[in-house]
Amino acid sequence: MSLAQRVSEWTEAFRIALEQLRSHKVRSLLTALGVIIGIVAVTLMGTAIKGIDKGFTNSLDMLGQDIMYIEKWPWKDVGDEWYKYRNRKDIDLDGSTQINDWINRNPDSLLRLAVPSKGYGANIIRGDRSAPGIYINGTSADFTLMNTADLLYGRFFTHSEDISRQNVAIIGYDVAETLFPEGKEQAVGEDIRIRGLKFHVVGVLERQGSFLGLQSFDKQVIMPLSALLKITRWDRGNSIRVQVREGADSTLAMDELTGLYRRIRGLLPEEENDFEINRSAALEEQLGPVKSGLALAGFFVTGLALFVGAIGIMNITFVSVKERTREIGTRRAIGARRQAILLQFLIEAVSICLLGGVIGLGIAYGMKAVVSHAFPSFPFTFSTDLVILACLLSILTGVLSGLAPAWQAARLDPANALRHE
Repeated sequence: MSLAQRVSEWTEAFRIALEQLRSHKVRSLLTALGVIIGIVAVTLMGTAIKGIDKGFTNSLDMLGQDIMYIEKWPWKDVGDEWYKYRNRKDIDLDGSTQINDWINRNPDSLLRLAVPSKGYGANIIRGDRSAPGIYINGTSADFTLMNTADLLYGRFFTHSEDISRQNVAIIGYDVAETLFPEGKEQAVGEDIRIRGLKFHVVGVLERQGSFLGLQSFDKQVIMPLSALLKITRWDRGNSIRVQVREGADSTLAMDELTGLYRRIRGLLPEEENDFEINRSAALEEQLGPVKSGLALAGFFVTGLALFVGAIGIMNITFVSVKERTREIGTRRAIGARRQAILLQFLIEAVSICLLGGVIGLGIAYGMKAVVSHAFPSFPFTFSTDLVILACLLSILTGVLSGLAPAWQAARLDPANALRHE
């Protein structure tokens, strides 16, 4: 068969398939319903997983993937062992000085820098405006060497301001937006009040976002630890942040820090650690089962919906073959090849599935837009590869569901088909 004949055969098959879709619009739409549900499920699942991955990566960058946190509690669900962690001693912030002394005495150390960090929650006030529930981080001037957030305006506080217990502060993007609606750049040089004390704003942080839309990194204030100690002596929010040298093995660095802090704590070899060294990798390990569960549930719903859709399409295609037996006989009698009949019904089945896929993608995109509007900080990602995957699944479903009816149509005897009533 020549190329022109093959092109004509394909063109005729597409024309007949489109005519059938136009002639039976409602039936085609109902037939494609299972495919629509399946494509919506797989697209939303992929969008959610990609969004979680993107948001989690951004969050790890903000936490600092080269930073370890010496804390009282681990970054995990402790379950029934909560009492064990509750009874631990609070972290002594003077430990950061001892760690830095060790680093200075050991140039081969895998550790680079340690800074103290005291967390505290309070309302921030400026005139008649208030920003409630703001996280305050009291730390040292060296914090700027490991801080992942850049300054939008102003500067960080200095060593002299830290040592002299100056009431200075760097405020987060959302805090500046709430307290200085006339313009965040106006915040630098102004005063705010925390627990009745006046603090001079010296800097404003750039927008950082939040962890999966749950905890905002923009609702914070950074100040000298010496200044925060004027407000609270509460030790439960104490931690020490330790930065690893660039290129150092994180596991070896963690072992070094564990041994060093055990000596600082005076623990005997047989005694368990009474502290926790947390790092971003622990959060990543906890997120793995969540993503796997989401993917498993999404694939199950997708597979079930596509299976039901394929059965429906196969059934309707068998009915269509039955209804058009005389048409098939006529086409065969005037010279149509079996491959042309097979191709015609396969294209009809695939067309119905592609129609369902396109509608499913439209619905999924609309739902994504609605959720993104409701939760703007969650990084939903509607990517090209998801669209390609949805189209490929639609085509595969169409081929698998339409193959048996198309084969039956192609095998009909022309003479018997023409006598069919």
